[in-house]
Order: sequence, then structure tokens, then C-alpha cells
Amino acid sequence: MSNGLARASVRFRPASFVGTFLALLLGAAVIMACGTLLQTGITASVPPVRYAGTPVVVAAESTVSFTHKVGEDTETEEQAVPERARVDAALAGRIVAQPGVAAARPDTAFPITAGQGGADSAAAANPALTGRAFAALGIAGNGDKLVEGRAPGAGEVVLDADTAHAAHLAPGATLTLTAPGGAGGYRISGLAAPQSAGPTAWFADAAAGQLSGHPGRVDAIAVQPREGVDAKTLAAQVRQAVGGDAKVLTGDDRGTVEQPELTESRTMLTALGGSFGGTATMTAVFVVMSTVALATGQRAREFALLRAIGATPRQIRRTIATEAMLVAPVAGALGILPGLALAHWWFGEMVTRGAVPEDVSLSVGPIPMLAAVGTCSLAALLAGFLASRRPSRMRPSQALGEAAIEPGGLGRVRTVIGLVFTAGAVVLSVVASTLDGSDAANTALGVVMCFLMAVALLGPLVARIAAGVLGAPLRAGGAPGSLAADNTRANARRLASAITPIVMVTAFCGTLLFIQTTISHATGEQVRTGITADHVVGPTGPGLPATTAGQVAGVPGVDAAVGVLHTGAVYRAGQVLATATALGVNGDPAKLPRVLDLGVKSGSLADLGRSADTVALDAGLADTLGVKVGGRAPLWLGDGTKVQPTVVATYERGLAFGQVLLPRAAVAEHVTAGYDSQVLVADAPGADRAAVAAKLAGLAGTTVTDRAGYAAQADRAQELSAWANTVMAGVLGGFAAVTAANTLVMTVLDRRREVALLRLAGTTRRQVRGMMRWEALLVAATGLVLGGAIAWITLLPIARGIAGVAPHIPAGIALPLAVGAVLLCLGSTGLPVRALLRTRPVEAGGGRQ
Repeated sequence: MSNGLARASVRFRPASFVGTFLALLLGAAVIMACGTLLQTGITASVPPVRYAGTPVVVAAESTVSFTHKVGEDTETEEQAVPERARVDAALAGRIVAQPGVAAARPDTAFPITAGQGGADSAAAANPALTGRAFAALGIAGNGDKLVEGRAPGAGEVVLDADTAHAAHLAPGATLTLTAPGGAGGYRISGLAAPQSAGPTAWFADAAAGQLSGHPGRVDAIAVQPREGVDAKTLAAQVRQAVGGDAKVLTGDDRGTVEQPELTESRTMLTALGGSFGGTATMTAVFVVMSTVALATGQRAREFALLRAIGATPRQIRRTIATEAMLVAPVAGALGILPGLALAHWWFGEMVTRGAVPEDVSLSVGPIPMLAAVGTCSLAALLAGFLASRRPSRMRPSQALGEAAIEPGGLGRVRTVIGLVFTAGAVVLSVVASTLDGSDAANTALGVVMCFLMAVALLGPLVARIAAGVLGAPLRAGGAPGSLAADNTRANARRLASAITPIVMVTAFCGTLLFIQTTISHATGEQVRTGITADHVVGPTGPGLPATTAGQVAGVPGVDAAVGVLHTGAVYRAGQVLATATALGVNGDPAKLPRVLDLGVKSGSLADLGRSADTVALDAGLADTLGVKVGGRAPLWLGDGTKVQPTVVATYERGLAFGQVLLPRAAVAEHVTAGYDSQVLVADAPGADRAAVAAKLAGLAGTTVTDRAGYAAQADRAQELSAWANTVMAGVLGGFAAVTAANTLVMTVLDRRREVALLRLAGTTRRQVRGMMRWEALLVAATGLVLGGAIAWITLLPIARGIAGVAPHIPAGIALPLAVGAVLLCLGSTGLPVRALLRTRPVEAGGGRQ
């Protein structure tokens, strides 16, 4: 009987299941998209190109980690390093001593810029090249060889043939080269085969080490086997030689060495698919369960009639379960394609913005598909079961009575659980204030979810309060307003079903969007206040050599010139690893306040130069690490090197300029490319600013801007973060908006009998539409107020913890969000009402049982 009833309901009353079907489809799409990104993050790889002919590659570990105990077990936390990690070149000697090794060649790459003698033709043709040691020639394959001339000696270089011909250079010509480790003139000793990787210059091995800026350390060691030795045997021997000093990579893992940014991309994709995906999945389950529960609750009269004609409670529950199993798998399966489309678009945007290497492909597999269909099916089954418990357990007469009127107050269990979720949201919001930007944002989503669960559970109580508060203003709107006030007070549960999705839209979009606007606003204010330099000298190529700050200081009219090298650091906050922005200071730190006002709270920045073993910290980071001036700060530098420098100062404006300040000498060998990012310049008293700027512009390879230019660069650095938050707001907010519309339409269409009775009582169509509009406005106002309050409570501790400011809510974003919510409510209510009013009152009053 149950199966027959379920099939008949789905077959002959498809309109009753449209809302549920749509919610399930959208939920599956969101879960599918996030699951696909998570799978891509776990499996992402790029095929080796340069190392395609090298079966084994030795490289440094590109993450830092620590192990801690959790109960009886241990867990290892990892964090990708922000710069390229390198290995000791001396490992090549230990590796080549193994019996199966034919060659172990150190390989490194560093950016250089070129100019030809006093002319600039070469620079115009190829402003940027990749520098390498000549010993690495041949690693890329048989075509990677010298085709003219000889190997470079001291003061000599070999160019690839394409670069040399494009610049009209030949062996014997001279070229001026600038590298992270220095600049000078070099004679071209030979030409190598054209390079697929682009313009390349090879130096003598000793010179390459110095020019790279990290002598004695290389990007990787390429290992070739002796004849008859397979890759597995070779890898085993190499692991024995290097021990725990490096990683031994084979297969597609070798591609990670060529593109080290893949490690960070994996972390980002995994976090996006896992952390945000977890929240999105919870949201989808929440939406599906709410929609199924609403649809089941709307059929209370039908279940009561079934009980009256002899259906048992078990048959009612089985009918609902069967309906869920008929609808959910189909809706989930149809949601896979939209989910894949969303994942493809999302992934493609990340590739376009440089967050993911172009060679990485989106990984599509059956696991996300099964997860999407299975999760939605289980959510629908559970929601239907919970919603059917009460009507299925009632006596037939009692069930008919409750189907006619709305139940009274909330149950004790529901009230207690709602209060628990409210308390949990408050606790999480406090915890969020102690975390950095990305972690705080992830925690914020958890706060929103707790508040939403509280609103859903306590919704009827909230709706009654809203109806009581807004009832008096509604009655001032005449008969339609009075009808709306009475309806909302008498049907609080129905009102709660409509309010919750609007709360969801407002809370999600408000939190994600205003986190970013708050950080951007605070950063901009710190930049505008903190930059006291008169000029900002930037590079035209990959960066500024370390000598640039000294050259700028020698320009007439310049009083102070301080170079800054942007990098990153890793720190441990409790049981979590996180990254911090860092600056390497090039020049006299005592003159730093002349160009940069960091808001020093304790200590002195002048002490930063007394040794390389010193650091200045943002006050918030110092508190997180539990250190003060004079203490030791446990950090990992950009390449994963562990250090414990002495803290000499703490300051306030780390959000805009970097949470860690170190002497340049301490970080130069631990960055991907040891170039300064900018030189900040202060004019001498009485100097002509325009004249100084003109002289600075005459320095080769530089551009000159002012404080506004620095602020613009700082804004561009946050573009990816802002885009990511906007996309997350769009995904969750869009999903919630469609769900809100779906719920409102379902709620209105369920009022067929009510509208018919109003029409029979003499209410005009205009009055019915007016009543519905007032109810829609009440729903919108209540949802916006509650959602806004949730967003504010979530944002306040995060904004205080990250930037020390109140949330910044631009009217240009808040007003369209509010207007959109109002229009959503009006549109989702007005259209189905018009459809109901097309039916004659007698026909509508009969309705379908």
C-alpha cells in the first residue's frame, strides 16, 4: 500500500513535489561543485616537462609541519611555504656515490634582466630571462645542448639561440645582466639550443650560485641512472643517500618541482572544497531538510485523512520515505551536470587569475557524484521521517483537528536545541576574533550556520515576535494590512518557513562580502596613514636589485631610502599553522619611520639592524605567539627554514605592510627571487619634490610613483581574496536566494483554500494582493533584520581581531542586497498569488485533498 500511495502521489500530484525537487537539485549541484574542487586539490598534478627524461628528482620539502597528540592519537599539521624551498647542493656528491647513479646534476633557476652594452636593444627584445648553471644544460633532453661556441668561464654567459638572434647577438658580444645576487657585464661564449621554457642564460657553476642569491642551495637535483638500473631501484638508492634531508620524487610528482606553486594551489583547492565545501554541504542539507519538512507539513490534511480511513503510522512513514527515494535520486542525478558546470567555471577563473597552474586539470570522478546524490537522498529521507512522526502517531480525529489549525507553542526539545545553537554561535564568534583572515572567514561560516539553525528551530517564536512588533504598522495600511497582521500572528510557523531563507541570504552574503570590505577598508586606511614616503620606486622587471636602495640614497635631494622585500613566514598558533606577510628591510632601519609609520607600540625599529637575528612583529601576531620585546619569536621563513629571532619592536599596522619585519640579510637567501619590491624614499628638507622624482626616474629599470601608487598596488594584492569571497557569497547567497523564492512560492500556493475563503467572504482581488504584499514586506523586513544582526555579530569580533576596527559596510553593497531581498519576496509572493486569483473561489475552495 505504501509504495502505491507514494507512486500515485508523485505521478498524479507532481506540482506538490516541484519545490522539493528543485531544492534537491540545487543542493546536489553545490555539493558536486565543491566535491569536484576538493578531489582536484587532493589529486592535482602536472606532468614533468623539464624533468621528463629524469626518472628521479631530489627536492626540498615544500611544507612545514608539526605533530601533536589528540587524546591517544597523534595528528600532523602541515602548511605550504610561501617561497620556493631549496636543497643543499652538496647532496649531489652523496647521491652520485650510489652504484646505480650515473649523474646527479644540481639545477636552479633565477630571474635576470638584460641590456646590451650602453644600448637597450636586447632589453627591448627580451627584458627578462631565466638564469641557470651551465652544469644543468642537458637536463631537459637531448635537444638541450650547446650548438655554437663553448662553455662559459668567469665573466661569461651562454644564451639560447632564439634570444641571441632576436637581439642580434653572437658569441663575442657583451651583455649587461642584473640578477638577484648582483649585476655586471658578461661576454657571450656560446649559444645553446632554443628553449621551450623561454629566454635562458647559462653561467659558470660558481657564478650561477652567487647570482642566484642563494649560493650553495639549489632548486633540485636531477638524477640519471646507469644503464640497466630501473627507476624504482634508483629511487631507493637515492633515498638511502639523502636520508631525511630532502624528498625523492618520481612520476608526476616531478612536475611539482617545476611548478612549486602547485603545492599552494593544492592547499587552496583542498581548503575551498573541504572547508567551504563542508559549509556548503551543511547549507544544502539544511535547505533540503527545511524544504522537505515544509512540503511534508503542508500535507498534514492528506495524512490525517489517510489515518482516518485506516492507514497505520508505519504506512504513513513508509509512504513519505518512498516518495523521498523516488524524487531525491532523480533530482540529485540531474544536479550533477549543473554542479560540474559550476566547478568548471570556478576552476577556470582560478587558473585565469593565476591561483592554479595552467597545466592542472579539473579532476572529475564518481566520488563527488555519489556524495551529492547520497547526501541529498539521506537528507530528504531524514527530513520526511522527522516531519511525519507527529502526524503519523496521532489518533485520526486528533490528526484531522491539527490539520485544520496551526499547532501551538514549540516543544521543549526543539527550544533547548535552538538555545544551544545560539550559544554555540556566540562562542564561535569569540573564537573567530583570535584567528587570521582566512581562518576567521571559515569560522565565520560556522557562526552563520549555528545562527541559522537557531533561527530555524526557534523560527515560530521569532515570527510571533516579529508579527507582534510589526503588526501595528501593518494595521495602518488599511484592510490588506490588517489582514496581513492577523494572518501572520495566526500562522507563525508558516511565516517562519518564509523568513528563514531570507535570513540565510542576508547572513551569508552580508558576512562574506563585508568581511572583505572591512579588511580592504582597514588596509587602505593603514596604507594611507602609514606611507610617509615622498616617492615609491618600483621595478620595470622582476624586481629591484639589492643595490638599488643605495643608489637611490645617493641621489641629490634624498634624505632616506629604504628598500622592502615582500615575502612570507609561517607561524604556529596553538595547534594550527598559518602564514603571515613579511618584509625584509634593506637599509638603515632607524630611517624607516621617515618613509613608513607602522604605529610602533613597544621597542624600537632602529634595533632591527643591530643583527640579522632580530624581528619586529605586528602586535596581534606577537600576542598570538605569546612574545614581547626581548623574547624569541618561533617562525619559519618563506622557504621553511626555522628561526627564533629576538623581538625588538611591536607595531599596529601589520595588516597593510606585513606582520613580520626582518633585516633583508635574514631573508634574502630564503625567497624565490631576492629582489626588492620597492624602495621608499623621503626627500631632504627643502628639496624640490618634482626634481627629485625626475632624478629617480632616470635610474635604469625603475618606475617612480607616490603614496597613491603604493596604495593602488596594495589594493591589487587583495584582488584574489576579494574575488574568492565574492564567489563564495554568490554561490551560497544564490543558492539561498533560489531556495527562498522556492519556499515562498510553496508557502503561497499552499494557501489556495485560504484565498478562496477570503474571496467567498467578499475580499477583492486587489485586497488579497495587497495582503500578500504586506506579508512579503514583513517577511523581507524580519529576514533582513535577523540576517543583518547575524552578519554583524559574526563580523564584529572578526573585524576587531583582524583589523582592530568596526565592520565596514558600504551603502553601495548593503542597499542593493536589501533591495534584492525585498524584490525577491515581492516577486516570489506576487506571481503565485496572481495564479491563485485566476481560479474561481468555489473551485479553489474545493481544492485537492
